[in-house]
Amino acid sequence: MNHRSSQSVRYTQVGWVCLAIGLFLQIVSGNLVNRSPNLLNHHRITKRSFYDLQCKGVYDKSIFARLDRICEDCYNLFREPSIYSLCRDSCFTDKVFRGCVESLLEDWPQLEKMVEYVGK
Repeated sequence: MNHRSSQSVRYTQVGWVCLAIGLFLQIVSGNLVNRSPNLLNHHRITKRSFYDLQCKGVYDKSIFARLDRICEDCYNLFREPSIYSLCRDSCFTDKVFRGCVESLLEDWPQLEKMVEYVGK
Protein backbone atom coordinates (compact mmCIF):
# COMPACT_ATOMS: atom_id res chain seq x y z
CA MET A 1 0.00 0.00 0.00
CA ASN A 2 1.47 3.34 -0.95
CA HIS A 3 1.70 6.38 1.30
CA ARG A 4 -1.30 8.15 -0.26
CA SER A 5 -3.71 5.23 0.17
CA SER A 6 -2.57 4.56 3.74
CA GLN A 7 -3.09 8.24 4.50
CA SER A 8 -6.59 8.05 3.02
CA VAL A 9 -7.40 5.02 5.17
CA ARG A 10 -6.14 6.87 8.23
CA TYR A 11 -8.32 9.92 7.46
CA THR A 12 -11.34 7.65 7.08
CA GLN A 13 -10.57 5.99 10.42
CA VAL A 14 -10.20 9.39 12.08
CA GLY A 15 -13.56 10.41 10.60
CA TRP A 16 -15.27 7.35 12.07
CA VAL A 17 -13.67 7.96 15.45
CA CYS A 18 -14.76 11.63 15.45
CA LEU A 19 -18.28 10.61 14.48
CA ALA A 20 -18.43 7.99 17.24
CA ILE A 21 -17.06 10.38 19.87
CA GLY A 22 -19.53 13.08 18.86
CA LEU A 23 -22.48 10.71 19.11
CA PHE A 24 -21.23 9.34 22.44
CA LEU A 25 -20.87 12.83 23.91
CA GLN A 26 -24.35 13.78 22.76
CA ILE A 27 -25.83 10.65 24.34
CA VAL A 28 -23.97 11.19 27.61
CA SER A 29 -24.91 14.86 27.83
CA GLY A 30 -28.56 14.09 27.01
CA ASN A 31 -28.66 16.71 24.26
CA LEU A 32 -29.97 14.42 21.56
CA VAL A 33 -32.71 15.86 19.46
CA ASN A 34 -35.31 13.19 18.92
CA ARG A 35 -36.27 13.73 15.33
CA SER A 36 -38.66 11.43 13.67
CA PRO A 37 -37.11 9.94 10.53
CA ASN A 38 -40.34 10.88 8.74
CA LEU A 39 -39.58 14.56 9.33
CA LEU A 40 -36.57 14.27 7.07
CA ASN A 41 -38.76 13.38 4.13
CA HIS A 42 -40.63 16.67 4.50
CA HIS A 43 -37.61 18.86 5.17
CA ARG A 44 -37.51 22.02 3.11
CA ILE A 45 -34.49 24.13 2.33
CA THR A 46 -35.37 27.65 3.38
CA LYS A 47 -33.51 30.83 4.14
CA ARG A 48 -34.87 30.60 7.68
CA SER A 49 -33.17 27.24 8.26
CA PHE A 50 -29.96 28.87 7.04
CA TYR A 51 -30.21 31.44 9.83
CA ASP A 52 -31.48 28.89 12.38
CA LEU A 53 -28.18 27.05 11.93
CA GLN A 54 -26.36 30.30 12.75
CA CYS A 55 -24.90 30.58 9.26
CA LYS A 56 -23.24 33.93 8.86
CA GLY A 57 -22.03 33.65 5.29
CA VAL A 58 -23.79 34.04 1.99
CA TYR A 59 -27.09 32.24 1.49
CA ASP A 60 -26.93 30.23 -1.71
CA LYS A 61 -29.84 27.84 -2.00
CA SER A 62 -28.00 25.30 -4.19
CA ILE A 63 -24.93 25.19 -1.93
CA PHE A 64 -27.04 25.01 1.20
CA ALA A 65 -29.11 22.21 -0.33
CA ARG A 66 -25.93 20.29 -1.26
CA LEU A 67 -24.58 20.48 2.31
CA ASP A 68 -27.97 19.56 3.74
CA ARG A 69 -28.10 16.55 1.41
CA ILE A 70 -24.83 15.27 2.91
CA CYS A 71 -26.52 15.23 6.31
CA GLU A 72 -29.61 13.48 4.94
CA ASP A 73 -27.44 10.84 3.25
CA CYS A 74 -25.48 10.38 6.46
CA TYR A 75 -28.72 9.85 8.37
CA ASN A 76 -29.81 7.30 5.75
CA LEU A 77 -26.46 5.51 6.10
CA PHE A 78 -26.42 5.26 9.90
CA ARG A 79 -30.17 5.45 10.69
CA GLU A 80 -29.41 7.32 13.92
CA PRO A 81 -32.20 9.89 14.44
CA SER A 82 -29.88 12.53 15.91
CA ILE A 83 -27.25 12.31 13.17
CA TYR A 84 -29.11 14.71 10.89
CA SER A 85 -29.26 17.55 13.40
CA LEU A 86 -25.74 16.90 14.71
CA CYS A 87 -24.38 16.99 11.17
CA ARG A 88 -25.93 20.42 10.59
CA ASP A 89 -24.77 21.92 13.90
CA SER A 90 -23.13 25.33 13.66
CA CYS A 91 -23.79 25.59 9.95
CA PHE A 92 -22.05 22.34 8.99
CA THR A 93 -18.84 23.19 10.87
CA ASP A 94 -19.17 20.49 13.52
CA LYS A 95 -16.91 17.43 13.44
CA VAL A 96 -19.92 15.24 12.78
CA PHE A 97 -20.36 16.87 9.36
CA ARG A 98 -16.73 16.13 8.52
CA GLY A 99 -17.22 12.53 9.68
CA CYS A 100 -20.28 12.25 7.45
CA VAL A 101 -18.34 13.61 4.47
CA GLU A 102 -15.62 11.02 5.01
CA SER A 103 -18.10 8.21 5.63
CA LEU A 104 -19.90 9.02 2.39
CA LEU A 105 -16.57 9.27 0.52
CA GLU A 106 -17.38 12.80 -0.63
CA ASP A 107 -14.82 15.31 -1.90
CA TRP A 108 -13.85 17.24 1.25
CA PRO A 109 -11.85 20.10 -0.36
CA GLN A 110 -14.82 21.09 -2.52
CA LEU A 111 -17.29 20.82 0.35
CA GLU A 112 -14.97 22.69 2.70
CA LYS A 113 -15.12 25.68 0.34
CA MET A 114 -18.92 25.49 0.34
CA VAL A 115 -19.03 25.37 4.16
CA GLU A 116 -16.75 28.39 4.35
CA TYR A 117 -18.92 30.26 1.84
CA VAL A 118 -22.17 29.80 3.77
CA GLY A 119 -20.74 29.64 7.27
CA LYS A 120 -18.43 32.62 7.56
